[in-house]
Amino acid sequence: MMHLQGKGNIERFCRLADVSRASFYRHWQAAEPDQEEVELRHQIQLIFIEHRGHYGCLRITRVLHVQGLLVNHKRVERLMREDNLLAITKRKFVLATTDSDHHLPVYLNLAARMEVTAINQLWVADMTYIRLRTEFVFLAVVIDKFSRKVVGWAISQTIDCQLTLAALQFAIDTRNPLPGVVHHSDRGLQYAARIYMALLQAHGIIPSMSRPGNPYDNATCESFMKTLKKEEVYCSEYRDLADLTTHIETFIDKYYNQQRLHSALRYTSPADFEAAATANPQQDVVSGAPKMSFFKA
Repeated sequence: MMHLQGKGNIERFCRLADVSRASFYRHWQAAEPDQEEVELRHQIQLIFIEHRGHYGCLRITRVLHVQGLLVNHKRVERLMREDNLLAITKRKFVLATTDSDHHLPVYLNLAARMEVTAINQLWVADMTYIRLRTEFVFLAVVIDKFSRKVVGWAISQTIDCQLTLAALQFAIDTRNPLPGVVHHSDRGLQYAARIYMALLQAHGIIPSMSRPGNPYDNATCESFMKTLKKEEVYCSEYRDLADLTTHIETFIDKYYNQQRLHSALRYTSPADFEAAATANPQQDVVSGAPKMSFFKA
């Protein structure tokens, strides 16, 4: 059985075996069709992200041909549609795990106006995909912006509202916040859905959403996702979804939150940063109000 991560390993394999990439992919598709499709989807994801979501199925198909994958553009289009990889137009911006082509209400970007001074003032939420041997699964997280602590997370084989709801409920159960927390996310359907908004409203949590065409509003989550993949996902082989979930739980709850030093936190862990802030009599980290600015957006 074969498991390859990324174009570099494939190129090296072909060079050592003295075969073309096209021949390699034809053989792989015949011998291990499930793994070949996972690899193809992975390459499509990488190309989509590299070109900031501007490439549609035709351009991505062309890049894949240059890489040696003789794949039909209709197959690329199908896989992109299944993975919610929608190319950016002048009217909308869509991340790899975001479907913002909906008519649900969107909300003012409050996060861009906040200077966070305590826990439970601003939560940021996002999703990413994780590649297993024969499938992709999806991870949703909720992070407290003050301490960079992951306060809620969930994993699912489907990218839907139940995934984001599970992560949000985890955060609510963990933190038991007072009303007034700002919850910031992208404008995707999974966050704009009425059932998601109802849960926010039930706990007095205020929705905030990224501006169109600006994925960098959620940089805290992006940074965590990169750390997770670099320090856990890319270093491990998972038997199945249950095995992945166990490893992710250990990484987040035991390592990232409790032990990993964060440069933005003066090289302390999120848990230690919160503990130190709580011990400071000059700072109310439980009920303190954030500072706000009201510049023109």
